[in-house]
Amino acid sequence: MPPKPAEKPHPATKKGTVKHAVAVDADVKTSNLMRLRRIEGQIRGLQKMVEEDRYCPDILMQVASVQEALKGVSRELVRNHLTHCARRALKGTDAQASEAIDELIAVWSKHTA
Repeated sequence: MPPKPAEKPHPATKKGTVKHAVAVDADVKTSNLMRLRRIEGQIRGLQKMVEEDRYCPDILMQVASVQEALKGVSRELVRNHLTHCARRALKGTDAQASEAIDELIAVWSKHTA
């Protein structure tokens, strides 16, 4: 029986290179970019509020708004990663699946802390 050809490494798990998503829904990407631009504007607004010595509770309300907006972006990124990258890795070799699980646990630990 001929030797089994070596599997190509999963594009998102190549070591020593910049990782890229396996697939990203164009509408989700556009939505996330719009959200991030809006958040960027909110951050500039926060800087201005601090410079102007605005009332602390007003600034804190805006900080909470930014945090919620970032959580929304995070949810969409997690959804995309699980739908495409992680699913593909989990269907791959045992090593790819193990690496994907370790990566998910590491990200989840940092994300929920």
